[in-house]
Formats: sequence, C-alpha cells, structure tokens
Amino acid sequence: MKIINVKNLEDLPRAASELIESLNGHTIIALHGTMGAGKTTLIREIASQMGVVDNVTSPTFAIVNQYNTADDSRIYHFDFYRIEKVEEAYDFGYEEYFFSGDLCFVEWPERIAELMPEDTLNITIELTEDNNERVITIS
Repeated sequence: MKIINVKNLEDLPRAASELIESLNGHTIIALHGTMGAGKTTLIREIASQMGVVDNVTSPTFAIVNQYNTADDSRIYHFDFYRIEKVEEAYDFGYEEYFFSGDLCFVEWPERIAELMPEDTLNITIELTEDNNERVITIS
C-alpha cells in the first residue's frame, strides 16, 4: 500500500507521476472516491503525462472514452456511475476493453464489482475534512 498526500492542484503532477510508477504492469485501474473527489482530474493528469493527445473528459453519459497517445497506444476511461445493472457492462462489451491489454481507468468500479479482474490496481481518493486536500491510497 502506498499513500500520496495532495495538498493542492500544484501537487497533482507529482501524484500522477507516482501513480504511473506504481502501475507495475497493471492495466485495469479502479478509482474509488465520492462525487467530486477528483477521479477525473487525476485521470486527466495521468493521461497528460502518458502523452494523451485527446481532450480527457468524464464519460458519465458515454460510459467509456478512448484516448490516443502520441505513440498510437490507447487508454480507456470508464465511468460506471449511471450503470444500474451489471448486465449493462456486458451489453457494451466491457470484456473487449478490459482484456485488450490497453490501460483502463475505471470510475465507480463498485457498480460492476463482480466483473473487476483480480489483478486490478485500486486507487482510493479521500477528501480531508476541509475538502481541499486529498489522500490517495494505492493498493
């Protein structure tokens, strides 16, 4: 387990860099946190550091966004907040993404907990009491 403290947005690049170093071959990254914790903001910074040339936005309505990097690799960004039944993940073919070998960032993974691979890297973002600082835990 690794803990990263983020006091402000200026700390975000350092936190993203530490998370990238922690991937260690994991391709499925589950991001846990309340609404507004900063999941998409963190993914945006990680994607930027990984050379994504596309605009990184929350796929709340689309469920999945695909981003391309300068070296033609792909990163998938999922938001399962609006999923009501796990069958909906099957309907759009989540398996093709998860088992593609491409990097997959998953927001609201608890909505499809039974589908998350065993070797998923879990990142939890917690807000401090004043809601300005974040504590990121990697497990």
